[in-house]
Amino acid sequence: MKWERAGKKINVPLIEYLESLIKEELELKHKLQVSVGTDSQKNSRGYKFATVILITVREDIGGGVTVGRGGKIISATYNINVFGKDKEGVNERMLTEVSKSIEVAYEIAPLLDLYGIKMEIHADINPDPKWESSKSLSQAVGYILGMGYEFKVKPSAWAASYCGDKYAK
Repeated sequence: MKWERAGKKINVPLIEYLESLIKEELELKHKLQVSVGTDSQKNSRGYKFATVILITVREDIGGGVTVGRGGKIISATYNINVFGKDKEGVNERMLTEVSKSIEVAYEIAPLLDLYGIKMEIHADINPDPKWESSKSLSQAVGYILGMGYEFKVKPSAWAASYCGDKYAK
């Protein structure tokens, strides 16, 4: 995948780039959490996918008070055109989104473990049965848990539902 941050291409290996960001934030005594999510949107060439690594930054200001210091989004976009137009296509697409997130999580997990940083997978799946994506929920959750990762789904899956959505458009 070709990664970028704030509209600028990352020209070093992803792990090297992430490690420099992590070191920079830890030197400032910030606490980090990483969320990996993927979203997709239909376009003229099939579906545009966006996988994001969201690094949430928090600071302990003392007295048991922690405040948010924003986040850093690293993203990669790509097109895939392999899904049918029927309802099964939605299930396949949702599982492809989860698969792409797990692929990235698997790549960066050793680095995050080295620094003791928590990671979770965010799946852009709505648990409400009135939405087609809900039919993939049990498969996606089983896949994520089976790989040993924590997860969130809509509306708490902001790395996929909000960040990924922004880049997939």
